[in-house]
Formats: sequence, structure tokens, C-alpha cells
Amino acid sequence: MLKKLFAPGNDSTPTSLALLVLRLWLGLAMFFHHGLDKLAHFDKYAAKFPDPLGIGVTPGLTLVTFAETAGALLLALGLVTRFAAVTLVIDLAVAVFMVHKSASGPGELAFIYLAGYTTLLIAGGGTFSVDKALFGKSGGSGLARKN
Repeated sequence: MLKKLFAPGNDSTPTSLALLVLRLWLGLAMFFHHGLDKLAHFDKYAAKFPDPLGIGVTPGLTLVTFAETAGALLLALGLVTRFAAVTLVIDLAVAVFMVHKSASGPGELAFIYLAGYTTLLIAGGGTFSVDKALFGKSGGSGLARKN
């Protein structure tokens, strides 16, 4: 089951190179520009962090920090890419559709991140990923491949 979920497809070299660039660009940008700051200043963020899901500020901020640090690094590595991408898709979907829609800013950056993470959720990590080494020996599209 995991092999099917995380196996990258049989993408062309240019497609896999594009997925590598997208993973590195979005994963490292999220980690360095958002995740590390939340991790280093968790208490500062907790004082003003919204609770749009009603689960509490600390659990919500913990989930966001996990997505923006661990999820972002996993994504950049291409390790369990679809899992990493889904954590970030949820993070950014909440930001775009629940937080920024009522805030003064339009949330355009969050919307762009969401598009990239959704693309990686669908496409997977590509040939140049740890997923390929761990799960991709048999090839196939990952989600649609049958034994």
C-alpha cells in the first residue's frame, strides 16, 4: 500500500527535473521563511495565532509548525512526498480559505504556495527523489498502479 502511494511515476527527465526544482524551491522557501521562525518563536506566535478550526491555538500552531518544518524538509528531499505535500496543502488551504479571506491581506502568497503543493501532491516526487529509491523500483504512476 505505501509503495503504491509513494512510488513516483515514470516521468520524463525534464518532468522529474521540474518536480525536483519545485520541491526544492517551495520546500526550502517554506522551511526557511516560515517554519524556522515559528519553531524558534513558538510562544510569540501562540500569543496572536488564529484558531480557525476551533482546536485551540497550541494544537493548531503545532500542526502548522510541523507542516512548515518537517513537511517542508520532507518535501524538499522527496521523502514521502505526497504525505509532506498533504500536510502543506491542508496548512495553506486553511490559511487561504479561512484565515486570509477575513484578514486585511489577500493571501496571494499562500494561494501560490497552495497551487505548488497541490501539484506535488498529485504528481509525487519524481525520479530525482528519495521516494524513487525507496518505493519506485516497480515504476508506475503510484496512485493508479495495480499489481
